[in-house]
Amino acid sequence: MATLEDLKTLDLAGAEVTLWTIKGPTGPAASAPKYSGRWVETTDEVDEALKTTLVSEVAKIEELLDYTLLAQNNEGSALQIPADETHTDQLLQEIAAELPGKRATETKHLQNSAFYAAKFVIGEQVVWAVRKTERSWKTKNAISVRNLFFSDQQLAIDDRPHFELGKTFDFIIYGDNVLVRNKGAFESILRYKSTQRDDFAELQAEGDFVAVFVSVAPLVEYVGDNKIQLRRACAIKDKGHYRDQDFMQRLRDNQAEYGFEIQFDGDGKIVATVETCPQIMKALLDHRLKSGFSTLVYDVQDTTPVAL
Repeated sequence: MATLEDLKTLDLAGAEVTLWTIKGPTGPAASAPKYSGRWVETTDEVDEALKTTLVSEVAKIEELLDYTLLAQNNEGSALQIPADETHTDQLLQEIAAELPGKRATETKHLQNSAFYAAKFVIGEQVVWAVRKTERSWKTKNAISVRNLFFSDQQLAIDDRPHFELGKTFDFIIYGDNVLVRNKGAFESILRYKSTQRDDFAELQAEGDFVAVFVSVAPLVEYVGDNKIQLRRACAIKDKGHYRDQDFMQRLRDNQAEYGFEIQFDGDGKIVATVETCPQIMKALLDHRLKSGFSTLVYDVQDTTPVAL
């Protein structure tokens, strides 16, 4: 399996570069996304700019964190997720080969592209780097402004179509892995949120989960289609604390100590209300913890068990 160390040892600065512009994803939200890609001829200067951006992006990554629904990376890290757990294959199938019929020959082939993917070939190795497009790629933006350039102490009009390249990439595909630098862009481009909707629907139908509540309806309404709450609901499903009777009993016995006011009926089932749904989510995520040193109680964004 390709590793971060393998990526860092590649001669990225000497790679052959092809730039693809892609429209999509399209199709029903519950289905695999569809993409429409065009590859475009680029100058040596553009190729060098893309390589410089990739080299810089890879150099920033000092550690890899496992991609989870609530995990967040920082400036020196990337979230790692196996490519086969995403719709990466749908994208790469569309932009696999630079066929004549897929070449961009008109401005309209580039305008309104949702993102672009730079293909870097180093010998037999291939690295893909993906970035959402800037506003300048949108037709609406192009027709609403005039482009100017400053030369010889004067401003002049430049009516040529303009397209901006970002100085970072949102995620990198290498080998069997996707290295995510911008989680929101990754989820949008590869339609990862649709998987979260499916997982939440499965959670609502799971007998063990439903049995914990008098009614799950208030919690379902609270989550809705909110991106953050969907992530949290799916993380609750992954953690599965609600299946652990000991966990649930300790929640009933000790919740007041942790500042919760969750209501339970006579059978020990959770009575979900509008006011307590945020507390229920925190409790089932196990995201309210007490320090063994200060004895203070904290809310956390994610948890990583420590081997003792």
